[in-house]
Amino acid sequence: MSLPNPVFVALDTTDPDYAHQLAERVRGSVGGLKLGLEFFTACGPDGVRPFLDMGLPVFLDLKYHDIPNTVAGACRAAAGLGVSILNVHAQGGAAMMRAAVEAAKSVSPSTRVIAVTLLTSLSDEDLPSVGLTPPVADQVLRLASLARQCGLDGVVCSAHEIVRLRQELGPDFLLVVPGIRSAGSARADQRRVMGPAQARDAGASILVIGRPITGAPDPGLAAREIAQSLGISAG
Repeated sequence: MSLPNPVFVALDTTDPDYAHQLAERVRGSVGGLKLGLEFFTACGPDGVRPFLDMGLPVFLDLKYHDIPNTVAGACRAAAGLGVSILNVHAQGGAAMMRAAVEAAKSVSPSTRVIAVTLLTSLSDEDLPSVGLTPPVADQVLRLASLARQCGLDGVVCSAHEIVRLRQELGPDFLLVVPGIRSAGSARADQRRVMGPAQARDAGASILVIGRPITGAPDPGLAAREIAQSLGISAG
């Protein structure tokens, strides 16, 4: 997936009208839209459909993690909506990831299936409590390599894993990076963060940006400024 503008705005809200207003305000300055658990739990598939009509790719960020048959059914339904990207948890294992890819591609061959490695809210200090051995970077590479072996199109990773994953997994593997923060933006619950231009230059395919845009006094202006910082002409 090659996009002239790698910025996907995260519409993390339960209010569909507000989400649509945000999308309209930034649509000329972003390359795609991300809808996640908050939005989908409140609004369901019917809430997603208006965004598919806006002419921008939609990343449905629901992070499926269940037995292979259940995840396959969920991915088949999500791909049937017409979303451009959907995701699963790599920790669900190889059988689950293969089932996800097969199900999604059977409905929509162009839908990209990616895997979450480790949540960007986790750091080395958090891993032992969930049964994993630090460092985060090694766990991310292990899970990302498994995802590629299972036929997935890419992974979600933090900006701090971009360079290593790009070197190990090649130029065509999709690296979708949340936790992007502009200069002066608060980290909030994100731990492994980086600025937009720095992440893009490191090799990120897609930059998922939420609060620096949606929480700004003027989201449209914030989106334009980020686009301009990336050398992208924005409307």
